[in-house]
Amino acid sequence: MMGAFRPGPATYGHPGPAIGHRSFNPGFRASTSAASGFDALRSPHRPLDGFAEPAQAAFEAGPLASADSRGGHGEVAEELLQAQLGAARAQVHENYIVAQTHDSLIIVDQHAAHERLVYEALKQALHSRPVPAQMLLLPEIVDLPEDDASRIAAHSDMLKKFGLGVERFGPGAVAVRETPSMLGETNVQQLVRDLADEIADNDTTDTLKDRIDRIAATMACHGSVRSGRRLKPEEMNALLRQMEATPGSGTCNHGRPTYIELKLADIERLFGRR
Repeated sequence: MMGAFRPGPATYGHPGPAIGHRSFNPGFRASTSAASGFDALRSPHRPLDGFAEPAQAAFEAGPLASADSRGGHGEVAEELLQAQLGAARAQVHENYIVAQTHDSLIIVDQHAAHERLVYEALKQALHSRPVPAQMLLLPEIVDLPEDDASRIAAHSDMLKKFGLGVERFGPGAVAVRETPSMLGETNVQQLVRDLADEIADNDTTDTLKDRIDRIAATMACHGSVRSGRRLKPEEMNALLRQMEATPGSGTCNHGRPTYIELKLADIERLFGRR
């Protein structure tokens, strides 16, 4: 009688012991080798000039790694297979990107991965200049408990550095006049309420750096690609290339993996081929 099926461990996108683990190293390219049976014409490989929707404006913080910087279609496809996160092949359950390298299968959580990219872009922008802001056509009035409104107003200078222009608007309310450009279109009401909760929970114990990091993480969640959004092939590949170029992108802001890697050898063992 056949024993119970026990799949082997997957390789997560962060350091840790696992079968076939390959450490995440931005800019890494494996040694070239032919990928038998690969159809270049069916693999997306065009570069992305920036995600089409305003919500993807976070990628403007830095240039995307071009997927077709040289060569013809066949050479480009082979280059993508040699990239650390490979070539995007499909999106499943409207949240997971399935990619192929020359010797593995990669599954990426698109929301967690993009949230991390926005977070890193926000932090990097803060080191050099205030985050670019976009002015709202009409100020957004957010009603809050008086304590929360006072906390938001007290942190208005810090929030301004993140591109969020906010000020008091009478008892128990604040007016938002600007939002961070890299977040694109966002739910201002929910963003302010989440920031108020974050400040209330951590304002008395965290250092200034920790407080800034938490605010950046809260904003990044609002600016990331949501679960349930269908991505075009070129958008999926652009996300993979941006992950490869961003240190720390193997884990999300909450410490969970943004991708897992299954080595072809491990998959073959599951099917009794090895």
